[in-house]
Amino acid sequence: MTAPHDDASAEPEVEITPLLAPADGVPDLLSTPDEFARAADRLAAGTGPIALDTERASGYRYSQRAYLIQIRRSGSGSFLIDPIEHPGALTPLIEVMHGPEWILHAADQDLPCLTELDFRCTHLFDTELAGRLLNLPKVNLAAMVAEFLQLGLAKGHGAADWSHRPLPDEWLNYAALDVEVLVELRDAMHAALADADRLDWALQEFDHELRKPPPPPRTDRWRRTSNIHTLRDQRQLAIVRELWTAREKLAARRDVAPGRVLPDSAIITAATAAPESVSALTRLPVFGGPRQRRQADVWMGAIDRARALQEGELPPRKQPAVGPPPINRWDQRNPAAARRAHEVRPAVKTLAETLEVPAENLLAPDVVRELCWQGVERSEPGEVNDWLATHGARPWQRELASPPIAEALSRASDPPRSS
Repeated sequence: MTAPHDDASAEPEVEITPLLAPADGVPDLLSTPDEFARAADRLAAGTGPIALDTERASGYRYSQRAYLIQIRRSGSGSFLIDPIEHPGALTPLIEVMHGPEWILHAADQDLPCLTELDFRCTHLFDTELAGRLLNLPKVNLAAMVAEFLQLGLAKGHGAADWSHRPLPDEWLNYAALDVEVLVELRDAMHAALADADRLDWALQEFDHELRKPPPPPRTDRWRRTSNIHTLRDQRQLAIVRELWTAREKLAARRDVAPGRVLPDSAIITAATAAPESVSALTRLPVFGGPRQRRQADVWMGAIDRARALQEGELPPRKQPAVGPPPINRWDQRNPAAARRAHEVRPAVKTLAETLEVPAENLLAPDVVRELCWQGVERSEPGEVNDWLATHGARPWQRELASPPIAEALSRASDPPRSS
């Protein structure tokens, strides 16, 4: 399928109309049990799917809770819900929203915080995921509203601190606009998916998004500290780990983003200097500030714990490998897997290009890598299909990808020709 804008040179420029404010004005911010109940009654009187969005305070708060919920339904209008003071009073909204289709843009960002509030989605339409299956070059909400509805969506407050109260009027205007035309966008994209014979793909993907388990927790998250690669000494790594852990505890207790409790740069500085006293610590950049001086004993305690570790207790220089090693090492570690990767990965890439769908949406890169590393017992489409099914691939993906992958595996299993 060719995206509508790919042949822009052959078509006149489409005029984009700025969408600066909701057509019916910015709705009131609802925050009380009575207001929630009245909103639920109005939603129940509406028809069709329900457009949803949430605003969090990433970068400001430790939690990923929703600080604002935006809702819109045809025949009901738009609602701005403040769930902070009375989360237990959301039950009427939760009940009326259980059953109708939800429209979300990038559902994986919003579903967790909605689930935390006991909202449950049974039918989903994800406009971002639909855009990927339509092979659009840009799948942010503003770009897709312009593409399908010829409207220019006002942006600018997505990264704001939505835990702030009271919420400024311009923020509420921005938030309401995020659902203002989401129903219309969904309808246009539904039609585009049907025209491209990809609606079934999308429905399978939406269902998978709802039912997939949460990702397992990352191991050794402290190793993601910025510029940790500049450290080589295991004792320094231990200091990073202890300071990071102490920072996490403080951040969680205060519900403040970790970087606002202590920046990564300060952790690396302390690990490099390894100060032996509070006075030495507070002479370092950042640690000498008034806020950090109040926590100096906490940070010094973490450093002392790292210093007291025995050699065998120090973290290894590199994170223990999880899953297959990098592909560039397969020639030595697993030559058969290297041959499979040499054949399978280009086959998947070629298929994705032929279908005009992003390769990562055709098959998850981790699944392709694991398949190449493990191999299958027989290089047959049915065997590949079964393997992909056990690794979460959807029916449409398996139907399309299994035959070319089986052919690629057959080529990889042929004995190398002698020169």
